[in-house]
Amino acid sequence: MEAPGTRFDPSLALAGAGKMGGALLRAWLDRGYDPRKISVIEPHPSPELAELAGANGFAVGPPSQPPQVLVLAMKPQNLDEAAAGLAPFASRDTLVVSILAGKTIANVAARLPQAKAIVRAMPNLAAAVGRGMAALAANTAATPDQRATAEALLAATGRVEWLAGEELIDAATAVSGSGPAYVFYLAEALASAGAALGLPADVAARLARATVEGAGELLFRRPESTVAELRENVTSRGGTTAAALGVLMAHDGLTPLIERAVRAAKQRAAALSG
Repeated sequence: MEAPGTRFDPSLALAGAGKMGGALLRAWLDRGYDPRKISVIEPHPSPELAELAGANGFAVGPPSQPPQVLVLAMKPQNLDEAAAGLAPFASRDTLVVSILAGKTIANVAARLPQAKAIVRAMPNLAAAVGRGMAALAANTAATPDQRATAEALLAATGRVEWLAGEELIDAATAVSGSGPAYVFYLAEALASAGAALGLPADVAARLARATVEGAGELLFRRPESTVAELRENVTSRGGTTAAALGVLMAHDGLTPLIERAVRAAKQRAAALSG
């Protein structure tokens, strides 16, 4: 993350402060974004948002003039309703960053016709704990400086990955956007298997949860190792792990099932983009 005063310098309006918008807002404040440059447009501000505003000094309500950055973080289905009120704050000089799942750059451009530079981003749930993964795509009007600003804003909640084109957003959504649910389901299935072997359900749940937490931490702390290498490091020939992996890898293995699941998510993302 660049130091405050570089990419965290523009005036910014955040439209929507729900789970993801709120996570972004807290991350920006934690990393030194000047709260006096932030306006939060939220029709029904929660007590938590009001308390956060009181503690930090950002404005809750529309900005007095178009900001340099407008971040769209409301529920995607509310875009049409919100667009009329937001249009005055999306000038031709405003960078629009959209995290609206299923809404394309063209969708946003049609509703905010004055906006030129648009970046579409797909963050995920782990943004709330600073371990997010966001995939980004920009239209051709976005300048290098605007792309760098968008990257800094999303990197405040974790890692970012630029995609070659917006057509890859649906695939990224299927992998990292929906991905946390797949991992949670694995922990759920592992706990169920432990209970089936006689462990008390609460003990099995704690074992499974801690195991997934620890494996994720190893992935985070050992970026020099491939996932396959980490798996192989745990697998002793003829041991218990090898016996279990023999089942998981039998026939075509788990990979084709995951591929089908991710493909289904991608197809659904494309259908929602309409």
